[in-house]
Amino acid sequence: MWYKDLPEWLLGFAFYYPLFMSYLWMAGALYYYFSREQGDALYTSPPALSEYPHVSVLVPCFNEGHNAYETIGALLKLNYPHYDIIAINDGSSDNTAAIIEDIASQHPNVKAVQLASNQGKAMALTVGAMLSTSEYLVCIDGDAVLDPNCITWMMRHFVSSSRVAAVTGNPRIRNRSTMLGKLQVGEFSSVIGLIKRAQRVYGRVFTVSGVVAAFRKSALHKVGYWSTNMVTEDIDISWKMQTHYYDVRYEPNALCWILMPETLKGLWKQRLRWAQGDAEVLLKFRGIFTDIKKRRMWPVYTELVVSILWAYVMCAIFLLWAIGNFIDLPPYLYIKTVIPEWNGVLLAMTCLLQFALSLFIDSRYEKKIRRYYYWMIWYPMLFWMISAATSVVGLPAALLKDRNKRATWTSPDRGIHQNRTMP
Repeated sequence: MWYKDLPEWLLGFAFYYPLFMSYLWMAGALYYYFSREQGDALYTSPPALSEYPHVSVLVPCFNEGHNAYETIGALLKLNYPHYDIIAINDGSSDNTAAIIEDIASQHPNVKAVQLASNQGKAMALTVGAMLSTSEYLVCIDGDAVLDPNCITWMMRHFVSSSRVAAVTGNPRIRNRSTMLGKLQVGEFSSVIGLIKRAQRVYGRVFTVSGVVAAFRKSALHKVGYWSTNMVTEDIDISWKMQTHYYDVRYEPNALCWILMPETLKGLWKQRLRWAQGDAEVLLKFRGIFTDIKKRRMWPVYTELVVSILWAYVMCAIFLLWAIGNFIDLPPYLYIKTVIPEWNGVLLAMTCLLQFALSLFIDSRYEKKIRRYYYWMIWYPMLFWMISAATSVVGLPAALLKDRNKRATWTSPDRGIHQNRTMP
């Protein structure tokens, strides 16, 4: 019977899926790097554009009193000739409202918008977009620091093609004094940056980075702006754009320095929100296979389905192994060991190869980033387990969610304040 080989099937899928995807991502990223990226000047020397359209930078803020001066202060130093800044305070309970009013009173190109209560990031962005008179919007988080040349690099895509509706930037980790911070430096390079490069080659981008992305306002208007009931508005808007046949691009030269969680509790909450957002998109766009015109989204959708399935398989393997240590299970349910053997060694070596490749590519943007390579040995042990667990929890959370409830936000873990660095 087929179920007699169940342990081998589970272990085989758990091993071969990440192995296959790793080499697929590396191949796609290498092609992207040599065909589209290597020939660019360094990010410090942005290209000359045929025109410089006016841009509005939207900064939704919720309890950003510690960060607002730094974030908006960096925006005031951008190397772009025509732009304004719209800071939206989304009902903060700290001194964010007073800070953005103070900045706006001193700088005529800064507008402060005050929302009476917490409406969620999607609503704050939509309000900012409605108040803007620009066709192009750059949206960043209230704790992010934008590179001075970021807008120019993003705008080259909009100027060159009317099909481009969104451009996602290249987030870089600022807080890297702890092990979690150092691991996320490699993660954003190897997992997020590498995958975006590969996805641009074989299909569509899964998501723009919510912390730094640019949009064409007319395209936003056509798709209905950001959805207020989705827990991850960035994933949702990316799929809305691309299922309406717009192009979403990745710009690695558009750097943005960000803060990430440095505690396990903060990391768990962040990744659980991401996993629930993945599942919500999976449910919302499940009808794309009935439309041949949306075929370029099929690989991205399939990858998401299989990745969630992999998470459940991983949890099943560990659960069966743990139970088998206490009670006698039937042979077709017994997992002998979860300690890596030859296949685990091959997977670990592939993982390290992926990190080495990604850090080599990203050394264009951070010359000393390769020194974080030696921390990456710990990444599979910690982050793969968190990813699997949050995916398992995130799917039922998405299924049971009230679709009519607005997704508001809470202040996330931004790391240790005194250990922020700008490499």
